[in-house]
Amino acid sequence: MSSPTSTLPDAGPRSDRRRWFALAIVMTAAFMDLVDVTIVNIAIPSIQRDAGATFSQIQWITAGYTLAFAAGLITGGRLGDIHGRKRLFLIGITGFTVASALCGFAVNPEMLVASRILQGGMAALMVPQVLSIVHATFPAHERGKVFGLFGMVVGLGAVSGPLLGALLTEWNILGLEWRPIFLINLPVGVAGIILGRKFITESKAPRALKLDLVGVVLVTLGLLMLIYPLTRGRELGWPVWGHLMMAGSLVVFGALVGYEKWKTAKDGSPLVELSLFKVKSFAAGIAVQTVFGVTMGIFFLVWTLYMQYGLGWTPLHAGLTGVPFSVAVSVAAATSVQKLVPRFGRKVLQAGALAMAAGLLLYIWEAGRYGAGLTSWQMALPLTVMGVGMGLIVAPLTDAVLSGVPREHAGSASGLINTVQQMGTALGLGLVSVVFYGVIDEGVAPSRLPAEYVAGFQNALWWAVGVLAVIFLVMFALPAKPKHQVNGAEEAAAAEELPEREPVLIP
Repeated sequence: MSSPTSTLPDAGPRSDRRRWFALAIVMTAAFMDLVDVTIVNIAIPSIQRDAGATFSQIQWITAGYTLAFAAGLITGGRLGDIHGRKRLFLIGITGFTVASALCGFAVNPEMLVASRILQGGMAALMVPQVLSIVHATFPAHERGKVFGLFGMVVGLGAVSGPLLGALLTEWNILGLEWRPIFLINLPVGVAGIILGRKFITESKAPRALKLDLVGVVLVTLGLLMLIYPLTRGRELGWPVWGHLMMAGSLVVFGALVGYEKWKTAKDGSPLVELSLFKVKSFAAGIAVQTVFGVTMGIFFLVWTLYMQYGLGWTPLHAGLTGVPFSVAVSVAAATSVQKLVPRFGRKVLQAGALAMAAGLLLYIWEAGRYGAGLTSWQMALPLTVMGVGMGLIVAPLTDAVLSGVPREHAGSASGLINTVQQMGTALGLGLVSVVFYGVIDEGVAPSRLPAEYVAGFQNALWWAVGVLAVIFLVMFALPAKPKHQVNGAEEAAAAEELPEREPVLIP
């Protein structure tokens, strides 16, 4: 433990403008991570052409990052609780910046895949600290607003990546082709390191914790056994060992649950706080985050491949096509948090799921009617409807999930939320082999290939519609209204009278 620690005695330090600078820094880091997930998709054809990457390597450039990220998030969150969230944030953003440089200067596809996995691992140290730092820095009655901002960052990051990637790829800066999509992280990362050291206040868990190494191994092993066969299965002809690995992952996750129960009884330092799943809203929210991640993993990669391979568009054309989506997400996210959720509660999230499904159905109809002649203008309507739906979900979801979680477990809960969303995304990326490429016959004549991509695109979107129907039903288990919306006045008053005891802040 570090020396002199203290809890904040009153609202004074929390009113300091430094906390808003700290918020801007951690939000920028989260945005940088989110952009990096999607920015690669638009540059896939350029990477394949310039680096000579195979389809399997392309999948690992995207899924490898997501898998490393998902596998390390819970561990990263726990390390922050133990060793300090500011310290782990700075280690993570430094490693992320170095890994971005390695990606940008990769000399072959193998180095690029390895660098992306490293980048995902460093993001797993950095990103869990974002919500933990927010939790330690802002009083309860302000967190709803901050989580709303975080939701907007999530939405904008997811949809800004393709446009930014398209511009950087199209400009071909200094003849570097796709490499600037990674190198752009360097100045942002360096600024985050310098400003983070100055403005972020250190915080730890209120009691000493130990890292659950056995839990780390079981979580990582279970995720690898589940995702790896999905990613490589189609290319290898769906071997028996792949099915056995996926079945074995369920055994590993079962062993994890048993071990974590024993670990909790032994010393109270489990990697996964299983008591959180007794909170109905949290358990339902985890399910929503997982399946929502599957939808996003499928849609964004398939959408990019469809536009560039099926329709033959340039990266810039494809990126600009997504602008209506970006605008709709940001507008809907702001409106949902500030006006709609306080009045209608979870119905807003359910309306978002229905809107996304409606947008996908419209997209399926247009793809079937216009085929390879579909234009950006015709895509604008389904993309806008989908963007509105996504904005209604991503902004208030985190707050809704955390609303019923005991304050002392908020940090652990935040790590789990991030983890399952990324696990869902990795699952979605792996399922692209089944729902998209499993429909396409790449051996047909080139003149027939666009029609094959249209069929694959429609099939993948039907799967996404089915997943959204499940999301809509599971959302009935979320609280009717976030807890802070119901008791916001009482919490605000309490915050002025009594300090929150959970975070330990270290000057």
